[in-house]
Amino acid sequence: MSDQTMNEQVQVVLDKLRPFLLRDGGDCELVDVDDGVVKLRLLGACGTCPSSTITLKAGIERALLEEVPGVVEVEQVF
Repeated sequence: MSDQTMNEQVQVVLDKLRPFLLRDGGDCELVDVDDGVVKLRLLGACGTCPSSTITLKAGIERALLEEVPGVVEVEQVF
């Protein structure tokens, strides 16, 4: 799968999750996808929330692993 296709599929999943992040005052931004590693920047309340690692790994990463073939991990970038 091309990086462009994977970026588009990742963005579709993030758009599904976005309302839950916005409800809590946060958001996320896709920075890059490199060899199956999705790099995200957490914004707003998510950027400083103590539970952001859980949100990133248990929520966003789990959804991306299930829905986008080729995703192997999600990393937070600052």
